[in-house]
Amino acid sequence: MTGLTHFDASGQAHMVDVSQKPVTDRIATAEGWIKTNIDTLAIIKSGDAKKGDVLGVARLAAIMAAKKTADLIPLCHPLPITKVTVDLLPDDDLPGIRVISTVKTSGQTGVEMEALTATSTALLTVFDMVKAVQKDMEIGGIKVTLKDGGKSGKYEAP
Repeated sequence: MTGLTHFDASGQAHMVDVSQKPVTDRIATAEGWIKTNIDTLAIIKSGDAKKGDVLGVARLAAIMAAKKTADLIPLCHPLPITKVTVDLLPDDDLPGIRVISTVKTSGQTGVEMEALTATSTALLTVFDMVKAVQKDMEIGGIKVTLKDGGKSGKYEAP
């Protein structure tokens, strides 16, 4: 199990001990997309969805999800999140919505999971808000695009 930090020497899952790590500024960005048809995208952009402001609700859901990541992912550490930004960008070429979530903290471990959780939740919320008009939407492309801070340094997706 070399290199897998969430397993002990006998292969049992455990929470990583970060108590000896220094507190550093941490940031992570994750992105993803939801493909809709052009008519559904028009409803989202116009703000005329029956359930309300799709992008506004998805943004709030993403921020709430980032703050709850440790409650959802069993071995995640609860972190003092200092900032969450969520951009929901209508894309006529997709067609659909692109989501970019950035999470910051000063702590002993990174915020990649919080950024991924925020992005995933925003996409799921968009799906929920407009599923009455389109059932065959597709969610994908969810990945970390930036991670910085801590011992492993900076990572940027190619």
